[in-house]
Order: sequence, then structure tokens, then C-alpha cells
Amino acid sequence: MDKSLSRAVIEAVAAEKGVQPTELPEPLYNALDADALDALFGDRDGASGKVIFSYCGYSVTATANGHVSVEAEATSHG
Repeated sequence: MDKSLSRAVIEAVAAEKGVQPTELPEPLYNALDADALDALFGDRDGASGKVIFSYCGYSVTATANGHVSVEAEATSHG
């Protein structure tokens, strides 16, 4: 896979929001250290694990094999 995991996260969230990656309301580094994410799962051969974090109103799961899933976060009605 040529694309970094952090780039895959940005593109997945943008697609879910229906906007271009450059139109996201906040940079990824506000949610987590993108360089650390890429370093953690940079060598995906035989790697395992996942990272779950909030970004732009979504719960994002990024796995060691490069899969990214995006789900809208539940809103609390207090």
C-alpha cells in the first residue's frame, strides 16, 4: 500500500462527510499524532492491532492492515 494510514484516515472521513480532504473542519493532528500513527503501522507485514479515536465528529478505527472505518459518533441529549 503506497498511501500512509493517516492519509487514508483523512480521505475516509472526508468521504463520509461528503467533502474534499482539504475541506475538513479540523486538521488530523488535532485528534492524534499522524506521524505516530504512520510509524506505529508503517510496516504492515504481519502487524496487528488497531487505534480508535474521535475526529471531526466521527469514531475512526484504523487497523494495522490499513483498513479504516468511520462511524458517526453518538450525540448525547442531556
